[in-house]
Amino acid sequence: MRHGATAGNKARRYVGCRTDEPLSELGITQCHRSGQLDFVERVYASPLLRAQQTAAICFPRARVVTIDGLQEFDFGDFEGRTPDEMEDDAAYRAWVEGNCEGRCPGGDSLDGFVSRTWHALNQILHGAVDREEDLVAVVAHGGTIMAALDGFYDKGVGNCEGYVADVQEVGRSFKFKNPKRFVRLADVTW
Repeated sequence: MRHGATAGNKARRYVGCRTDEPLSELGITQCHRSGQLDFVERVYASPLLRAQQTAAICFPRARVVTIDGLQEFDFGDFEGRTPDEMEDDAAYRAWVEGNCEGRCPGGDSLDGFVSRTWHALNQILHGAVDREEDLVAVVAHGGTIMAALDGFYDKGVGNCEGYVADVQEVGRSFKFKNPKRFVRLADVTW
């Protein structure tokens, strides 16, 4: 699940792992509208405040377990800026023209980010298998969802939206099967 909206999201800024801003009033409202799952015992969340707040609102009875590695992409020199502000920035244009796959100056590369995300997810899922958990809830960021669901990701996922998927263990790693997008957490059938 992606966190609720922040002021930076509304302003269309690159809000990555360096910006630890809280949910805006809109973000808090989105969380409440999305619904609450009272039966979830444990939710894994990015250490960034917006994800922590979303987890606390949407999973009110769950223990929130903070997982390093679930943070958003590090936008480096682009952090906190809008695309319009960088339209004349050659480094930004080169990054976008390269399908945002190269390294942001001073930040992440797509490959490094995907690797970090999957390391964190594998840690979560191995622990869940060891505890015989049937349901794993994660609250993170749009980029984290994109990295986790490579090939399945719908770039239109909004704040407080996400995916539900079956998970298959393949060797010592995991694979998501048949991810289905949800718009409201309360509408997901378990």
